[in-house]
Amino acid sequence: MGSRYLIITGTSRGIGRQLAELCLEKGDVVYGIARGTSDLGDTYERYTHVQFDVEDIHSIDDLISGILEQIPLPDVECIGLINNAAMLEPLKPIDQCLADEISVQLNISLAAPMILTSSFIHYTNHMTAQRKIINVSSGSGSYPAPSMAAYCTSKAGIDMFTKCVAMEQVSQPNPVHIIAFDPGMVDTELQAVAREKDAEEFVLSSVFQEAYESGQLKSPRDVAHDILMLLEESGDPVKSN
Repeated sequence: MGSRYLIITGTSRGIGRQLAELCLEKGDVVYGIARGTSDLGDTYERYTHVQFDVEDIHSIDDLISGILEQIPLPDVECIGLINNAAMLEPLKPIDQCLADEISVQLNISLAAPMILTSSFIHYTNHMTAQRKIINVSSGSGSYPAPSMAAYCTSKAGIDMFTKCVAMEQVSQPNPVHIIAFDPGMVDTELQAVAREKDAEEFVLSSVFQEAYESGQLKSPRDVAHDILMLLEESGDPVKSN
């Protein structure tokens, strides 16, 4: 029986790091992509850290092809991509957002997952192994919020993108199973950024603070476990969660 190989973005902290640890504990081979460093490789020999800023969208294709070249095809039973990395800011009314701030947000949270997905499918189309993609979404993709226009738009885009790719894959001989997963409110650094914002600039900061203080936030470990369960499912190519 072959191994499961996973490419996970945002593994230097939060959900991405917890997911990488859980998968490594299961015996998976993990390639972690993050702007920051990671010490997971010190503990797990099956972990490879790739320090890379996904804002650099024009280098993503080379990044993915380079990672996939390292994977021994005969050993692959399942191969997956988990698009977890995202950016919350800018958190302010749209008329106060600069073009550069909007561009960075859309590149990291929307364009990068789209290009990662495109490259992953392209470079694995010759494989007979099972292929899976999980795009970490958010309720913000369905529920509009003041001062969160860029983030909400990115997450709405992720949801629609996932549905479109799923429709493309249905007729393929070895379809990619692609899922958009909404983890709910999670106690991550993104949440900390939101609740520490000045209320005059970000009107929902008190809502985020209240959710934190009242214990409504899920732990990154619990969410990582939910994602791991989705990876374990066989399922249909068309799926949302």
